[in-house]
Amino acid sequence: MNFVLAAWHEPEPISRERAHEVYAALARGESGGPHPHPGVAAFAARLPEAEALSPAHALVTVDLDSSDEVARTAFALARECGLVCYDPQRDLVHNLAPTGAYREMQLHTGDGMIIEDPDLGLVVDVLDTLSPGNSFAALVVFGRHFVQVSPEPGGYELEYKDSAENLLLRSHAAGIEDVREAFAEYAAGDRSFLARHDWQRV
Repeated sequence: MNFVLAAWHEPEPISRERAHEVYAALARGESGGPHPHPGVAAFAARLPEAEALSPAHALVTVDLDSSDEVARTAFALARECGLVCYDPQRDLVHNLAPTGAYREMQLHTGDGMIIEDPDLGLVVDVLDTLSPGNSFAALVVFGRHFVQVSPEPGGYELEYKDSAENLLLRSHAAGIEDVREAFAEYAAGDRSFLARHDWQRV
């Protein structure tokens, strides 16, 4: 079984639903999809696991054992080449913008995904993939601070750490909307979520 990613250009950020539609149409060989873009050839030339299937889109195919490492490279290279990157396994799209307040921020998931400087739409969408096979999601600015979520009975466990303050806090969120709001605020450099939850120092 292989792991695949698709890359193409979009002039504006797109939803994961729209990315799924485009990917499905490309897989069926339908016309009228993405327009040709020079970034496609550049992406395929620089990533050995990628193939430009047309002037408008490229496909990355790797075995599962190599998927985490190759995907991390592919996500960064797609952005550099001006392309969105769609992950059909997780049904997630990596747009070019808008990005958060910290260029060094990384998104980590329990199923092995690591994205550097993720777009804000992805930060919110990835929370829908939490499951027994993907047991956490975290936004990390290494050496400074992070926010992390894990499912737990009755909702979600939220953690926030501020290394400069030597502070580690833990709270419970009843619903995923609360988690989405906290992650979106953290990514934007906003700490309003700290005032909305009851935190315990760990």
